[in-house]
Amino acid sequence: MPLLLLLFSFIAMGSASLAQADGEILGFAVISEAPKDKARVVAKVSVNEAVSEMTLLASDTVLNNLIWKKLEICHAMKLSGYKVAEGFQVVTVHVIDASMLPMSLQSFAGDCLITKALTIPPMVD
Repeated sequence: MPLLLLLFSFIAMGSASLAQADGEILGFAVISEAPKDKARVVAKVSVNEAVSEMTLLASDTVLNNLIWKKLEICHAMKLSGYKVAEGFQVVTVHVIDASMLPMSLQSFAGDCLITKALTIPPMVD
């Protein structure tokens, strides 16, 4: 039994090192400004619980994604990608509910949604 546990720990360590080897990191973001250029979107981004304002740089596959085409202010997202000098290079994106954000971003998302509800007029059909 101890040999089996040792084997599983080596497998787990090996897969963790592979995930770190490619340098891709997980982040969460809330769109902080109405996007004008979909290739460069300003957002509050949390990586390892550190929040900062960054520019999200969309790759070609992300730019063609329907989720990315419909981005609006206050949208909450789960991202994977790379930190670069210009901001955060997005490789994959998933829109999530604001309650699924890390605590470091939830207050910003809540304030953003309240402000949006009070300042942006509703769309009329």
